[in-house]
Parts: sequence; structure tokens; C-alpha cells
Amino acid sequence: MIDPLSQIPSDAATTRSWANKLEETTARLKAPQARSEGRIVRVVGLALEADGLAAVIGDQCLITAPNGHKFEAEVVGFSGSTTYLMPLESTQGVGPGSRVKNLGSASKIPLGESLLGRILDARGRPIDGGERLIGEKSVNLLGKPINPLTRRDITEPLDVGVRAINALLTVGRGQRMGIFAGSGVGKSVLLGMMTRYTQAQIIVVGLIGERGREVKEFVTEILDEQARSRAVVIAAPADSSALMRLHGANLATAIAEYFRDQGFDVLLLMDSLTRYAQAQREIGLAIGEPPATKGYPPSAFANLPRLIERAGNASSKEGSMTAFYTVLVEGDDLNDPVADSARAILDGHIVLSREIAERGRYPAIDIEASISRLMPKLVPEAQINMMRHFKEMLATYRQNQDLIAVGAYRRGQDARLDRVIDAQPELEAFLSQSMYEPATLEESLAALEQLLQVSE
Repeated sequence: MIDPLSQIPSDAATTRSWANKLEETTARLKAPQARSEGRIVRVVGLALEADGLAAVIGDQCLITAPNGHKFEAEVVGFSGSTTYLMPLESTQGVGPGSRVKNLGSASKIPLGESLLGRILDARGRPIDGGERLIGEKSVNLLGKPINPLTRRDITEPLDVGVRAINALLTVGRGQRMGIFAGSGVGKSVLLGMMTRYTQAQIIVVGLIGERGREVKEFVTEILDEQARSRAVVIAAPADSSALMRLHGANLATAIAEYFRDQGFDVLLLMDSLTRYAQAQREIGLAIGEPPATKGYPPSAFANLPRLIERAGNASSKEGSMTAFYTVLVEGDDLNDPVADSARAILDGHIVLSREIAERGRYPAIDIEASISRLMPKLVPEAQINMMRHFKEMLATYRQNQDLIAVGAYRRGQDARLDRVIDAQPELEAFLSQSMYEPATLEESLAALEQLLQVSE
């Protein structure tokens, strides 16, 4: 049998010729392939339907309207030869026959420490007027799943600078917590306090679906210079498309993942998880997904754990990612579908009460309704006992509050209740904290211990 390799001439000129042909073939294989083009045939609500387009889920497409207006959209589904797209921006001027060109997979965002101090939109483009981003690597917005058996245990308390949380709802590095509240109860202010005072090297803030006015306020008023220098802010306000709101949440998480994997202690703050779910609802319903609970399609509840499970500690011995997600409870109903689903996934929840806020006590944390599931393994038994004693005093006062208010209770009938009534002003003062008043973990524990000794 003849060896094919023996037929190749061995002189140097022929060898170079073969090498050049190999390089040319390799270059052709690596060159961008011609992209498919199609036409818009139908627009229903938020969804665009294209025919003749060869694309896969997640591909970015450029749509050219008859009036020359161009905008990008993303492939979110298909049925037969029909491809469903969701626009990333205004669809002004689109009409039957508008040309659709497939641009390929989603663009990636450069990462690196040049992101610190910057404000970006949901596509990673600076909106602060600063220089173009230059990063060390690009990011995949959807991240990679973490093997649950390789996650590093959460064993170290995190100082968030808020007295009530530090002492009574202690959070660990790598924990995922929810902040549940109705509108206008102080979620953003509490996030701002944690942004200023949390002992974290990197802070990533995702402002998803909130009022555009709040973006500037958060950056200029809530963030101080020191916090801003170590923070990255992703803004996808309420007037952004549903797809941009999804991308904003995924981008904020991807940036936090990157810094965690670089060995930094990262704090991820996302406001809000509800707007993320609502954006998924808009997309699901637009492409024909059936509603399941209160208009939410199954994909909305499937995507929540995918997003939240990306937070937390990874397998590395260095670096952590602690996450706080705000959850907007409609009508102050904590059994809202999104709130109920999020509460089951998260490692604890902080409930902000409208009733407490109306009394003028901020942050309006309802300690009785809040819990940190990892607190028992993070703090000594003595602190657990103090926390339980504090909650017991609050519960005793609340149960008898109506009797006290109408004068039906007289001092001396219950010595324990008398002590609780006397301590009530100190309990409220302990839970109250100005936005510009930091409280370290050590200071918070010392104040709690002193308070309970005085109330005995």
C-alpha cells in the first residue's frame, strides 16, 4: 500500500507552497460567513415576525425600515419559517417588507477595572460621557452555571453598615437576600446606604425598570465619591424595551461574576427583580406563551432562579459575590407570585413596611417579618439569643398596642409588658438610622447588647 504522505514533494519551495495553502484554507474557515437576510411580514404588539431569515435564538439582527431608520432586534423564538424578534430600541417606521439582516451572536462587553466609576446602559455602552471602554476580556451575558457541590461555604459575616441588618439579620459573604417592599417605602435609600457602607471591594448596581429620574439621583446624590470610585452602575430605566431590561440584569450579574472570579469581594445590588420578571412576561406573552399565574408565563418563573443562582460564592478560595435584590410587592401583598417565587430561592428576606414608614422610622424594616437564613451559622449563640429577645419584645408590644392606645391597659398588671413599654422608644431608636450615619458590625452588636441590658 502506498503511503499518501510519501507523494508530497520534500523540497523547501513545495513545503512553503503547502503551508501557504493551509493558511489560506484556515483563514477562509475563520472568516465571517455571509449572514442571512429576511423581511418583516407582521408586527403584533412588541413582537416582530420575519420570514426567510436563518437565525438561532439570541442572534442580533439589524432591521432597516422603508424610511431608512435602522434599529437592532434579537431573535427570541421561531415557528416553522417564521422568526420572532424583540426590538432593542424604537421601531419607528417599520413596515411590511422591512429588511432584516442577521448580525450573528450577541455582542460582548469588554471587562476590566476600567469599568469602575462608570455608568453604562444595558448594552454596556457608557452613558456618562466618559471615554470608550477598554477591557481585558469580553463577557457572556448569560454566564455559566456553577456546580452546587463546588461552591465555597458561606462562613464570614458581611458588614453592610446598617445597624438593624448587622445586629438582627446578619448577612454572610456570598449570601443572596431579597428586599421586599411596596412602592415608595425606601428601597432605593436602603440600597444607597449599603452601597456607601458595605465592606466590599467592588459594587455593581443594576437599576432595572425603575424611573429614569432615579438613575441620576442615585449616582449624584446617593453615591458619594468614595463609593462611586469602586462601583459600576447599569441603567435600564422603565422606558427601555423589555429586552433591554433583561439584558441590563444579565449584564450587571455578568460584571459581578467577572470581578468575583478575579478574587474580589463583590456586592451586587439589583433594583428590581420584579421589573426583570415583568420584562420576561412582556416578551413571553408577545410571542404567544400562555399566561400561568397573574399573567406571568412559565418562562418568567424559570428565569428567576437562573439569574439568582449565578450570584453567591464560586469554587475559588478567594472572591465572593453577595447580592441584594429588591422585590416590588404589588399592593403590599407579600404573596404576590414574583415575591413568593423569589422568597423560595433567596437565602433570606428583608421586609420594608409601609406602616412603619408612615410612622417616620427609616429604614422601615419589619424585623418580625424578616429573616436571614444563614445567620445561625454566622454568629455566636449569644447574638442569636439577643436577636430573639429583641424580636420577642417587639412582638409583645405589637400584640398589646391596641390596648395601650385606648388606655385599656394599666401599668402594674404585667411587669414584663411594663418593661417592654418602657423600652419601646429605645427599640425604635435602635432600628432608626440616618442615610448618612454608618453603623459598623461591631458598633451594631455593642448597641444591641447595651440596649438589652438596660431593658432588663
